[in-house]
Amino acid sequence: MNFQKVALDAGLYFVGVPIGTARDITLRALDVLASADVLAAEDTRSLRRLMDIHGVPVSRRPLVALHDHSKGSVIARLLSDVQAGKSVAYASEAGMPLIADPGFELSSAAPEAGVMQTCAPGPSAILTALVLGGLPTDAFYFAGFLPNTKCARRSALEAVREVPGTLVFYESPKRLAAMLSDASDILGTERLAAVCRELTKKFEDIQRGTLETLSRTYAGTTVKGELVVLIDRGRSASVSQDTVQQALEQALRQMTMRDAVDMVAKAYNLPRRQVYQQALALTKEG
Repeated sequence: MNFQKVALDAGLYFVGVPIGTARDITLRALDVLASADVLAAEDTRSLRRLMDIHGVPVSRRPLVALHDHSKGSVIARLLSDVQAGKSVAYASEAGMPLIADPGFELSSAAPEAGVMQTCAPGPSAILTALVLGGLPTDAFYFAGFLPNTKCARRSALEAVREVPGTLVFYESPKRLAAMLSDASDILGTERLAAVCRELTKKFEDIQRGTLETLSRTYAGTTVKGELVVLIDRGRSASVSQDTVQQALEQALRQMTMRDAVDMVAKAYNLPRRQVYQQALALTKEG
């Protein structure tokens, strides 16, 4: 046992927990879990299992589940506990709390309730993937989970197409192939990407390549485990507005506006919306 019970002030203590290997937890996180008056978790079973591994007893302390179906009443209860002078420790199912996690609403409600909050930081799947993915880390954008439906997913990808940094996504194994296929279509077949699976676990796996290559690799397959997908920023050369206009004028003489916009956008690796607006202006001018 490498923890020690410490006196905690009344407040919310957000605790970072491992994303895979249990020994990645910090000593401070163990101290907080051992000392808090009340324990809360996105998944109480996974937190209890983690504490058992490290010999941290739950004892008779309350262990409360905070998830999407219980948020309102549980948040009110936890804030009330803090206001009554208790220390409350919250842990997500894996990784840093509040990242794609219902604990966000607890943290948002804390200032209005006038309660202190702090964090015992720990592992993050986002940062671990960036370290291992081989893509630039000077700037990145975390987009969370993409929508389930194809149309909404493609719209979400279009919205981040011009972000000047590495794109980071969480993804379901069941949707990985479809996500990579749509990303290849929307963001460009030659964009570099990395699929990071089961980070810090026994079967950790990193696959790197272009979106087109990775799309072919995972087509028709269903992988297992938790996934982080990284996609490099766009690196299209600068294209003048006159060049795009000339290409549109020529295309519009031979095809519909929709087809002309699609062709020019892909040819110059430009956002479709931008090309559409230019095409619309041309047609209004006659």
